[in-house]
Amino acid sequence: MTVVDCPTCGAKVEWKPENKFRPFCSERCKKIDLGAWAEEKYTIPAAPPVDPLDQE
Repeated sequence: MTVVDCPTCGAKVEWKPENKFRPFCSERCKKIDLGAWAEEKYTIPAAPPVDPLDQE
């Protein structure tokens, strides 16, 4: 059986269909992570778009 760490608290979590919160250990950790996304605490780095008119 595969065991992973909960992304929120680090607890060991069994990766199986019966665990409806996977990869989280609980609904609480799942909601904490969702709240972090909603507050924009996670970002994906990106470069600013290039304006084709500025290029020669």
